Amino acid sequence: MPQQVPTVSAAELPEGAVVLDVREDDEWVHGHIDGATHIPMGEVPSKLDALPEGDPLYVVCRSGGRSARVAAWLNANGFDTVNVGDGMGAWEAAGRPMVSETGQPPFVR
Repeated sequence: MPQQVPTVSAAELPEGAVVLDVREDDEWVHGHIDGATHIPMGEVPSKLDALPEGDPLYVVCRSGGRSARVAAWLNANGFDTVNVGDGMGAWEAAGRPMVSETGQPPFVR
């Protein structure tokens, strides 16, 4: 189990928050938060220079598991991150805005 990391719900994610989405490419293209940076979980350690600057940086995945692991790892390596604990599934359920890369209406996959 990942170490405790600061966590917020999708409903508590502040407007204008700097967001890192760690889902896989096939999840990202169907629906994501506009302005989020996409780096799949497995690529984060090798792409630290591509992380957006945020204080804190909010990390999101589909339901909060992958993002919790990434946030814990980043925090252990000197970053200030917060996990979005219920993820994009809750973001979509709350009717918060999303964009898609497919040309179709966005949805969480």
